Amino acid sequence: MTPSVRLIAIDIDGTLLDSKAQISPANLDALRRARESGVEIILVTGRRHRFALPIAESLGFDLCIISSNGAVTRSTSGEAFHRDLMPQGTASKLCGHMREFRDHMVVTFDREGPGAIICENHEHLYGVIQRWMEKNAPYIEYVSPIEKALTEDPIHAMFCGPVDLMQRAQQRLLDCDFANEITVLRTQYDHRDLTIVDILNAGCSKGHALERWATWRGIDRSQVMAIGDNYNDIEMLTFAGHPVIMGNASDDLKQNGWTITLHNDESGVAAAIEHVLDANPAKVIA
Repeated sequence: MTPSVRLIAIDIDGTLLDSKAQISPANLDALRRARESGVEIILVTGRRHRFALPIAESLGFDLCIISSNGAVTRSTSGEAFHRDLMPQGTASKLCGHMREFRDHMVVTFDREGPGAIICENHEHLYGVIQRWMEKNAPYIEYVSPIEKALTEDPIHAMFCGPVDLMQRAQQRLLDCDFANEITVLRTQYDHRDLTIVDILNAGCSKGHALERWATWRGIDRSQVMAIGDNYNDIEMLTFAGHPVIMGNASDDLKQNGWTITLHNDESGVAAAIEHVLDANPAKVIA
């Protein structure tokens, strides 16, 4: 094992999972080989912890999950490390400011069962994230107006919709007078005409959460590899000493000088990890 890599941080959707939302045998084998070689694996995802947990458990070993784009860090056994929640007051201002996008809005909370996810209605959301809504149905409650659900600090809010509509939503967020209280992150899938805009507490991102974890573990950023595919991975990739972008990422994300691995349907995660395990000095190029 190359001694310069002690921690590998991996995004889930579009990275670890292929286009059928499955982990390839090659990816699974590479992760287990890395683990056996003494490298720590951590999943870093936009998913809620509960929604990411089955993926983490399928790896066959205990690990930590940085979920909700950095807001929650918790182990597969349920041990909490850190939470970075959005203050109720900020969430209330957000709901009021983004009133015209209410039909595309979701608010999440760090709790189990119904009420972990709050929407006002499902009509527009089912049109763009139907699979996500169906899988999370046991946790969804419908509350109108959505402000009534703000009885505690939420994890985050998100807006989901067609790319053009979400560009307008992002512009609306830029016009708010509380921009210093929030972080706005974007995940975009052009082939699905889908953009997810996540709003978190100020300073919260995958990169900040990964840095916090690495510091606690005594691991320098030069010893961290991060693998991602989308815009919400930028802070994580920027922090890591060994950033790897997936072959299925958009072309503009491939212009940052990061190592490019194979497509997620070609086990790009395995290719990146094997590159490190084999101490091959050449870049992994799709």
